Amino acid sequence: MGPTGRDAADFPAARGRAAAVDPPAGAGWPAAVRGRAVSGPCEDGGVTGTLVLAGTPIGDIADAPPRLAEELAGADVVAAEDTRRLRRLTQALGVTPKGRVVSYFEGNESARTPELVEELLGGARVLLVTDAGMPSVSDPGYRLVAAAVEQDIKVTAVPGPSAVLTALALSGLPVDRFCFEGFLPRKAGERLSRLREVADERRTLVYFEAPHRLDDTLAAMAEVFGADRRAAVCRELTKTYEEVRRGPLAELARWAAEGVRGEITVVVEGAPEAGPEELDAEELVRRVRAREEAGERRKEAIAAVAAQAGLPKRVVFDAVVAAKRAGE
Repeated sequence: MGPTGRDAADFPAARGRAAAVDPPAGAGWPAAVRGRAVSGPCEDGGVTGTLVLAGTPIGDIADAPPRLAEELAGADVVAAEDTRRLRRLTQALGVTPKGRVVSYFEGNESARTPELVEELLGGARVLLVTDAGMPSVSDPGYRLVAAAVEQDIKVTAVPGPSAVLTALALSGLPVDRFCFEGFLPRKAGERLSRLREVADERRTLVYFEAPHRLDDTLAAMAEVFGADRRAAVCRELTKTYEEVRRGPLAELARWAAEGVRGEITVVVEGAPEAGPEELDAEELVRRVRAREEAGERRKEAIAAVAAQAGLPKRVVFDAVVAAKRAGE
């Protein structure tokens, strides 16, 4: 999540220029951008523009897809999480945005979304880029995509590097099924609560984390998931000091306590499958209560726990009822 940047002042060629409503017939537009179809008619009979989500390098600038430079050159409006970082990116790619450059970050996302939707409804091609990776994945963008979809505006993407998929592929952990959990809460109690919600998740888990909180997070994971649960800490992916540290959670927590720097992605092995003989009544009740605390209704929680344990729902229900009576 970058700072505001300096909007179009960073881009002399774009300073003072209004966004074009209709793309030029040819001049100034790369061949790969020229003539692309837009989403369709507006309510007033006009033609809407297109919202383009563009993935940006997560480290090595050479990973930038060729279409990124083309879109940066041809867009009517470039909305960037940090316009100063965008300037460095465009300089590295040797391209100058012809359209208007504006900031679009966490602090102004709500206010700027309607402005960009108006541009799109007027026929503009709006390019959204964030500091690294794909917009809207733990980055600004979701609000704009949702608003564009609501207005029947075409939304497309320039696929690019992803820290989530890169870390997952390098982790050495199962990749056939996984779920992305983003950043955990900063407060210890909330962090533990969030981890308990997925304690029984069998899919591989992927998290983002700040380096100064990594040791606390890994220690909390070891407490909730088990000290021996396998994990991988992926640091500075595709950059000069890239490092992938693999091992049990407890071991990784001790390593991280010495201090870690850089961009961090954590991949954690999913919960092992447990047979009915491994779960006693107390454990069944604990799992049901954990799901209830996470917001599930008791009936749904019982059904989910029974399915995971390979047990009839009646067995789990009886365990919950017995525990309730014992506590009365």
